[in-house]
Amino acid sequence: MMSTKAFTLVSAVEWELLAGDKERVHIECVECCGKNLYVGTSDCIVYHFLLEERVLPTGTATFSATKQLHRHLGFRKPVNELRAASALNRLLVLCDNSITLVNMMSLEPVPSGARIKGATALALNENPVNGDPFCVEVCIISVKRRTIQLFLVYEDRVQIVREVSTPEQPLAVAVDGHFLCLALTTQYIILNYSTGFSQDLFPYCSEEKRPIVKRIGRQEFLLAGPGGLGMFATVAGISQRAPVRWSENVIGAAICFPYVIALDDEFITVHSMLDQQQKQTLPFKEGHILQDFEGRVIVATSKGVYILVPLPLEKQIQDLLASHRVEEALVLAKGARRNIPKEKFQVMYRRILQQAGFIQFAQLQFLEAKELFRSGQLDVRELISLYPFLLPTSSSFTRSHPPLHEYADLHQLTQGDQEKMAKCKRFLMSYLNEVRSTEVANGYKEDIDTALLKLYAEADHDSLLDLLVTENSCLLTDSAAWLEKHNKYFALGLLYHYNNQDAAAVQLWVNIVNGDIHDSTRSDLYEYVVDFLTYSLDQELVWKYADWVLQKSEEVGVQVFTKRPLDEQQNSFNPDRVLTCLKKYPTALARYLEHLVIDRRLQKEEYHTQLALLYLDKVLQQRSGTGSEAAEATDTQLKLQHLLQKSDLYRVHLLIDRTRGAGLPMESAILHGKLEEHEEALRILVHELRDFAAAEDYCLWRSEGRDPPYRQRLFHTLLAMYLQPGPAAPELAVAATDLLNHHAADFDAARVLPLLPGSWSVQLLRPFLTGAVRNSVHARRTTQVALGLAKSENLIYKYDKMKLKGSSVQLSDKKLCQMCQNPFCEPVFVRYPNGGLVHTHCAASRHTNPSSPGPGART
Repeated sequence: MMSTKAFTLVSAVEWELLAGDKERVHIECVECCGKNLYVGTSDCIVYHFLLEERVLPTGTATFSATKQLHRHLGFRKPVNELRAASALNRLLVLCDNSITLVNMMSLEPVPSGARIKGATALALNENPVNGDPFCVEVCIISVKRRTIQLFLVYEDRVQIVREVSTPEQPLAVAVDGHFLCLALTTQYIILNYSTGFSQDLFPYCSEEKRPIVKRIGRQEFLLAGPGGLGMFATVAGISQRAPVRWSENVIGAAICFPYVIALDDEFITVHSMLDQQQKQTLPFKEGHILQDFEGRVIVATSKGVYILVPLPLEKQIQDLLASHRVEEALVLAKGARRNIPKEKFQVMYRRILQQAGFIQFAQLQFLEAKELFRSGQLDVRELISLYPFLLPTSSSFTRSHPPLHEYADLHQLTQGDQEKMAKCKRFLMSYLNEVRSTEVANGYKEDIDTALLKLYAEADHDSLLDLLVTENSCLLTDSAAWLEKHNKYFALGLLYHYNNQDAAAVQLWVNIVNGDIHDSTRSDLYEYVVDFLTYSLDQELVWKYADWVLQKSEEVGVQVFTKRPLDEQQNSFNPDRVLTCLKKYPTALARYLEHLVIDRRLQKEEYHTQLALLYLDKVLQQRSGTGSEAAEATDTQLKLQHLLQKSDLYRVHLLIDRTRGAGLPMESAILHGKLEEHEEALRILVHELRDFAAAEDYCLWRSEGRDPPYRQRLFHTLLAMYLQPGPAAPELAVAATDLLNHHAADFDAARVLPLLPGSWSVQLLRPFLTGAVRNSVHARRTTQVALGLAKSENLIYKYDKMKLKGSSVQLSDKKLCQMCQNPFCEPVFVRYPNGGLVHTHCAASRHTNPSSPGPGART
């Protein structure tokens, strides 16, 4: 158990003020109301003193008692109890089983002589149920066995209200509202005198120890329980607090929140109601009275009166914190809430939490420290200021006064222990990272983020880059100097970029790539710079470093143009300007032209021709190479062939001139095909390349999207070439049969059969003949179906026509034209839907002149 100085014992009334040299006279009871102190003695005298409290410069309180008067009550027995009723200006005096009302100032009995007789003990109801402010409720233990009486006491009269019987003889009583807490002979009970309901609490032996019953708050009592326990009980018969452990021979108890004070024959002990721990012990012999009066605790021996003066709670809390007793300090601080105004308490409690946080921090109890800092709303700069050089030089922060801790800096706190310092720095990193996006950081974001950056840089922490690429408030000047000090040049570039200084950022990164400065943060820094420039909106910056990125790698560097957003490529980075820039870089130029032609599909002859020429030049340059160069030439040649086939925009004649004599038969064949020179193209494929599959593909390629006769002409041309007599006739004959058998549908069998050699067997041409017959039958049947459909449609039209003819019309020379009213001279007429007949010339005239009258609106 660790002691706490919660109270000091101060003398209030010395014996000389009471009885002088009367040795046989003893103090029997005391009462205190405001500054008025009353003392009852064994010789039936009541003394009245005026207490004056003075606070010394040291902060300790002293009391001086001035005797006002004393009065003998006229009995030969001691004064048993005194109770002040300040609202009535009356003092209730229990002496010789009688309660007398006397004036508080003059100590004269009331003129009416009102008194309560037959009382052995009394208690005032501090939670009265009667609404009359000019009376007090008094409960007495009557001399009648097993009886409790309740009175209303006025200035000059008393009135009995109720008499209550108890199961056993009551020995002590306390009152709260309608509830009586009684110490009976063998047990404690709660009794509701209004309803008569009683609740047993727990047993005790009154013969072995003196019972204690004390009201400590609304509907709550403190009792001396078995085993030396101070027990708490509510009117419901339950305990909401853990008991405190007293000695076995406790004489009296008092409450001075948050403490329970107990008196035995040798000591005064102080326990906390909050954690039930004993906090203080004061030696005090021969004491027999301990009472609390409106927060003032008085203790007395038979010869003197003393006051237990509580130290201010803040002083107690600070003492606990100074002893590093954090939990006790916090418990005490929470308990002080009800005795301190709300705003003052909040300020005090926050500061206590902060102090406690620094104590835990110094003990490396980081989880506990973090919670205390956050609960106490610590200005995070208080914590940062412990770490040298972390606060920005521009910060105007000054530490709290009085200080929250005793440490100058982290070196003093850890006594230079590097491992402890590292742990403290890791904690600060974690804590700052947590609070930077919360309300704790309001107003301090620059200080927090700058400190966090410095910690990350010093520890070479991965989160440094995450901090700089997200929203942050790092101060540029301080942060830049710190990053440079720790060789974090890549991070410094990110800081410049965040502060809209992209030129400085890129130059720094370029210096790293060039080896002028060393920073191994990113092994792919060159690619990062290219990517950065690709998405940069600063056009001048991109053009400034375009040559640098292309010189490092044409294939990667060209991405600053090819991967740009499309709207920028169309506006800020015009293709013609880019092409001018790329003239010195053939690989990049080719890749950019591929981007324009293949990716963006720009329909501009210049780009297509230039790309084809680049491919052609590269093929010609690398054809003599071997190994990887030859493979690369093959890839380029395939790209060239694909471009020549798919594009219709390049200058064909120019490319034919460039390929003539260059040994590029496939490309020449494609180009002749583009000029519709099919015989020449097929001649190259068949006779020069001997590539019969390519010849078939050529026919398919050139006839793609064209009508069937065009396709048929191409295949007939190829077949005729195969069937030409010559030295390679057998090889061409095989190609011819394969062509016929694979593409039977693309030939006119009637034209093909006369061309075939008579030596070819039917079995050889079976696939072709089967396909030709099938196609012929299919065509015939398709034609028959079409004819049948046409006949059906014609029949439908005829039926519709007959329906339209309807009934017959008779025409004679007696019929008159409804327009001109002349008879019909010829059997030719026009009939209107209403049945009217007119001359054909009259109908024509009406249609020419619609305003002319007619027999109907429609013909």
